[in-house]
Amino acid sequence: MDEIKVKCVVWDLDNTIWDGVLAETDNVVLKEEVVDIIKELDRRGILQSISSKNDYDVAMKKLKELNIDQYFLYPQIHWNSKADSVEKIATSFNFGIDTFAFVDDQIFEREEVKFTHPEVLCIDTAEISNILNMPPFMPRFVTDDSKNRRLLYMNDIRRNKIEEEFTGAKEEFLKTLGMKFTISRAKTNDLKRVEELTVRTHQLNSTGTIYSFEELQDMIESDKYEVLVAQLDDKYGSYGKIGICVLEKDLDLWHIKILLMSCRVMSKGVGTVMMNFLMKEAKKNNKRVLADFVQTDRNRIMYITYKFNGFKEVSNDSGHIVFEADLSSVKPYSEYIVVNEEVEL
Repeated sequence: MDEIKVKCVVWDLDNTIWDGVLAETDNVVLKEEVVDIIKELDRRGILQSISSKNDYDVAMKKLKELNIDQYFLYPQIHWNSKADSVEKIATSFNFGIDTFAFVDDQIFEREEVKFTHPEVLCIDTAEISNILNMPPFMPRFVTDDSKNRRLLYMNDIRRNKIEEEFTGAKEEFLKTLGMKFTISRAKTNDLKRVEELTVRTHQLNSTGTIYSFEELQDMIESDKYEVLVAQLDDKYGSYGKIGICVLEKDLDLWHIKILLMSCRVMSKGVGTVMMNFLMKEAKKNNKRVLADFVQTDRNRIMYITYKFNGFKEVSNDSGHIVFEADLSSVKPYSEYIVVNEEVEL
């Protein structure tokens, strides 16, 4: 379970998705095998994009004609470097570059991407038939959130476009979204998604621990643990299950073993909601709150979030930090979000 899974496949077009070179002929022929692979990756929740040296309008018109344009988010179709294109796509998704695969028939293009981004999995078009059986493309579970992931991101793109056109402070825009953040106890049918979040989430992740379905099942059946899930919705639709917390409970102490939020909601100002909820409940129940934090190469923003929310370091053992919450001044929830607390601790 420690192997990095691919979150996004970046496809070339000419002699990869279709046979032929679009700049030379309009009669390119779609590869049916590739279409089947694209649809299955989509079903598994693996997002897809394009890096192609072509005229943007001509290529997009052809993709629409072939009825596959909807599968590709943030397409980069121009005459610039494909390594730059992959980086732009990663930035747009806010994913680590090591969660990307790049498929191209030209060895030069694959080598250029590999040289610039050695973490990217580069695949020759001749190997396409093997993709669905490669471990990085095989999530342990396919959840409802997985199946809907592309649509969720399409909603995000719509929101981001509206935000770009909004004139005013970011907080004022967030108020217009009508966000609702729901905190509940995890049930058995949530656990596949909870495991998936621990595998996929890296930036707003306090420890990087990957919990298996079986471990989580034991926890929700134990009086010693609380496994909480967060869902976010707004007027444009649902973001799905976007956060989890595993809380170990003792007589006078609560210990946050992991706290994470999907990178998809980083810009929505909800990163501290679960934290604030736990602090409020702990103060009400006269409990101290400790929190584990394990430094990785990506989760500094989570460290800053803890510090900003009044957590103080009480120990640091080679990058394994233990925080303690200052419950003397628990911050209220932001006014632009409604928090639905379906659980009391």
